[in-house]
Amino acid sequence: MKIKFLNIIVCVLLLSCGDNRSTQQTEESKESVVIFDNKGHELVYNMVQKVGDYRSLLDKKDVIYTYTYKTADGKVDVATEKYLFDGELSYGLYDQHERTIPQLEGAIEQGYDGNEYWLKHDGKLITDQPLIDKVMFNRPTNLYWFAMMPKLLDPNVVYHYIGETVINEATYDIVKVSFNIPNKENTDIYQVYINQDTGLVDQFLFTVAAYNVIDVPYLMELKYESIDGLLIPTQRKYQKSNWDGVILNGPFTEVTWTDISFNNGLTIKDFKK
Repeated sequence: MKIKFLNIIVCVLLLSCGDNRSTQQTEESKESVVIFDNKGHELVYNMVQKVGDYRSLLDKKDVIYTYTYKTADGKVDVATEKYLFDGELSYGLYDQHERTIPQLEGAIEQGYDGNEYWLKHDGKLITDQPLIDKVMFNRPTNLYWFAMMPKLLDPNVVYHYIGETVINEATYDIVKVSFNIPNKENTDIYQVYINQDTGLVDQFLFTVAAYNVIDVPYLMELKYESIDGLLIPTQRKYQKSNWDGVILNGPFTEVTWTDISFNNGLTIKDFKK
């Protein structure tokens, strides 16, 4: 993705009457013009302007919220999630974790402090590498889901406009989003459906390359909530699908975010083990 900025400097010189001339201080205004790679890039950019970009998250410093995850087979996770957006630090306190590391009974804590991933069980550090590997997946994944829409403008994103479709009498533009990451063969793919009336992503297809979920994607459906000037998809549910967006039979996995609070004064100390 290439974004170029054109700086337009406007100099205003005011001349006084008569023989005395005075030059008022030069005023500069800068206008940023975005050069889009293609139509898909433009559609995603316009969508992000509606929900709030990553600069908006950085301005809010941090977030704390309650994360509830119920799988299709009825397993439930309930966690308090904390993120520091600058550096993408992440912490999760799981009071219930029937899906995430269920073999450890009682509360578990996961963290990423910018340098290290860590796991605690009942206040004691766990160093078992297979469990740390799960933390290394969970921490960036949970943060990415929360910040996904703004992060669709990250520099390594590649856009491909697929076309239009009609779902339940609403017309959508479909954009395939992939990632150009050096030295990484398999990366996730997202196929977002942008509502032409609202400009929002009502649903999207996604893969989970880390678990080899590629050929049969999931379809995620979203409902938004306005919080502190941002539109956040706080209600989410997903099910296996095909690449045409046709859901396969079976129950949904449901994810909700509640009690969202920004700018809580978190520091790096809150993410240390």
